[in-house]
Amino acid sequence: MRNALKFTSVLATAGIALSLAACGSNGDSSSSDANAPLTVVASPTPHGQILKYVKDNLADKAGLKLNVKEVTDYVTPNTAVQDGSADANYFQHVPYLEDFNKKRGTDIVSVEAVHLEPLGVYSKKVKAIADLPDGATIGLPNDATNEGRALKLLADNKLITLKDGAGTAATPADVTGNPKNLKWKELEAAQLPRSIADVDAAVINGNYALDSGLKPATDAIVLEKAEGNPYANILAVKKGKENDPRVKKLAELLHSAEVKKFIDDTFQGSVVPAF
Repeated sequence: MRNALKFTSVLATAGIALSLAACGSNGDSSSSDANAPLTVVASPTPHGQILKYVKDNLADKAGLKLNVKEVTDYVTPNTAVQDGSADANYFQHVPYLEDFNKKRGTDIVSVEAVHLEPLGVYSKKVKAIADLPDGATIGLPNDATNEGRALKLLADNKLITLKDGAGTAATPADVTGNPKNLKWKELEAAQLPRSIADVDAAVINGNYALDSGLKPATDAIVLEKAEGNPYANILAVKKGKENDPRVKKLAELLHSAEVKKFIDDTFQGSVVPAF
């Protein structure tokens, strides 16, 4: 089943890549022309929603032509920026980006932080994290940085302890204390909302929780704290494009009072401005 899902994801990603390649001449949408459209690849929720608000309400007045392409995987946005078929992306946090650059040999950089999607623990079987039974199965995102982030959330809530220095790269192998004998079910992040009925609890990224109809601020039995959180989602570009006037203009709009109000009003604590 997992191989079939991966194969489907590859086909979908290939189709998106072809669509992105069509955005510009010879498959390259990047341009030094300040009047050319800026193509940004984003996750649908909440990134695409925020960019749509900018496009519909702020971009024209600012003289920015914005082209938003939504994707549901965590690879296409970076490969599209790296190969020039998109100018920027908005879907990831810095720890994920650093891990991606290291493993893929890409040179993508953060422009600025925009918002935080608090990671949460969700369950259909218990109403408080302390009520998880001995031997409970916990769903975890299986990508490197988000798995470490999920384990840290569990450690912060006294369910487990982690090896000193494990950091954002922590895996279940770094669990040194597990008094409830928790078991782990590692899945692609996008699959976790569908797994809730099959596990005792699942640690789910904010965007996937929102996509599935969950409300992190009210449905999570534990939610990350925003203060001092390193996992704010960023606007990112290929190194050298940080000073593109279109990118700088979008960055200004994403940090505007109007966008802050839109995030607060629309997501009501499930997505938090990081500026």
